[in-house]
Amino acid sequence: MASGKILVAQGGGPTAVINQSLVGVALEARRFRGIEHVYGARHGVRGIVNEDFVHLTQETSHNLEMVANTPSSALGSTRDKPDAKYCHEIFKVLRAHEIGHFFYIGGNDSSDTVRIVSAEAQKAGYPLRCVHIPKTIDNDLVGNDHTPGFPSAARFVAQAFAGANLDNAALPGVYVAVVMGRHAGFLTAASALGKKFADDGPHLIYLPERTFSLEKFLADVKATYERLGRCVIAVSEGIHDSSGAPIATLLAKDLEHDDHGNVQLSGSGALADLLCEEIKSKLGIKRVRGDTLGYLQRSFIGCVSDVDQREAREVGEKAVQFAMWGQQDGSVAIKRTGFYSVDYELLPLDAVAGKTRVMEDAFITASGTDVTDAFRLYLRPLLGSGMPDAYRLRTNPVTKVLRPA
Repeated sequence: MASGKILVAQGGGPTAVINQSLVGVALEARRFRGIEHVYGARHGVRGIVNEDFVHLTQETSHNLEMVANTPSSALGSTRDKPDAKYCHEIFKVLRAHEIGHFFYIGGNDSSDTVRIVSAEAQKAGYPLRCVHIPKTIDNDLVGNDHTPGFPSAARFVAQAFAGANLDNAALPGVYVAVVMGRHAGFLTAASALGKKFADDGPHLIYLPERTFSLEKFLADVKATYERLGRCVIAVSEGIHDSSGAPIATLLAKDLEHDDHGNVQLSGSGALADLLCEEIKSKLGIKRVRGDTLGYLQRSFIGCVSDVDQREAREVGEKAVQFAMWGQQDGSVAIKRTGFYSVDYELLPLDAVAGKTRVMEDAFITASGTDVTDAFRLYLRPLLGSGMPDAYRLRTNPVTKVLRPA
C-alpha cells in the first residue's frame, strides 16, 4: 500500500492553465482519507533532486483557487531532460521522503521522466504510483484529442492575428509573424481562427508538417500581394527544407542552441527578420514588417479559454482519482466525445512517452498554405466563450465631383 504522501511538480514551458492542474491535484487529494501531505517540488525535477519541496497542504483553499486562475507555473519549472541516471536520483529522493504518489505535469519529456521513475520503483519493489498529467501549448502529445495549455495559447494566436490583420488592412503591406511549434503546427494553424471575411489574413500559413521552399514562399507572397495589395503570413518556427534543416539555420549565420543542443528557434526574432529581408530584397516590396510572438503566447494573462481552464483542472483531479482508485501508473489523456464534450482515460506511459503528434493531413489544405474546415471545426470549441469579433464599414461611396468615373 502506497504511503499517504503526494508529490507534484511542473515541467517544461509554462502555460495559462497549468496551475489549474496543480490545484486540481492538491484539492482532490484532500478528499481522500489516508493522504497526510501534498508536497510541491519547486522547479520541476531539479527541485526533486535538490529536495526543494513546499507544503501544499498548508495552503488555504482560497489561495489555491487564486493561484489556479493565474497563468505560468506557480511552482516554477525546468528544462532539465532527465536520463536514467537522473531519474534514479529522483527515485532515491522520493523513497527517502516516503512519497507514495508522484504526479508530474508536463509534455513529452515529462511523460518520459514519469515512465523511467515508474520503472525504477517497480524494479526496487517500492509501492509508488506515477501519473503524468498532460500539458503543452504545442498540442503534440499522442493519444490526446488536445492538450491543456494549447487552447488558451491558440486563443491568443487567433486574436493576435485578427489584430494584425486589421492593422495591415489599414496600412497595407506584408506582415510576417512567427509562432511557436518546432515539430507540430497546431499553434500556427490557430491563426486562421481569427479570420472573419474572405480576404482577411493570415493569407498564407506555413507549418512544419510540410517542406518549406523559399522560392515557393516568395512566389506565394508575390501572388497574394498582387491580388490583394497586402499579405499577412503566419509561420511556424519549425519550418524546414526537404533535408529537415530548419530554415532559420539556412538563412542565419549565427544562432543560439539550447541545453539539449537544439537550435534556439523561440524568442530570437531571427526567422521573422530573415524572411522579411528576403521579401524586401527579392520582391521589392517596401512596407514589410515582422514579429515573433515568442513567449507571449504561453502565459498571456486575460486571454484564457474557459474550456481550457476547466479541462486543465479536471486532468489534475482525474490523475488523483486514477492513482487512488485505479492503482496503476499512466498518462491522463483527453478524449473528445459528442459535438463537444470530453472524457478522460489513463494511457500506458509507454504509449505517450517520447512520442510526438503532428497535425493530421486532413487539417492541412492541398496547397500546404492554409488549414481546412475540419481543423476549424476541431479548434473552435476549444477557444472558449467570448471570442472578440471584428467588423467593417460597408462600402457606400459618395459620387466624385472633380474626378468623375
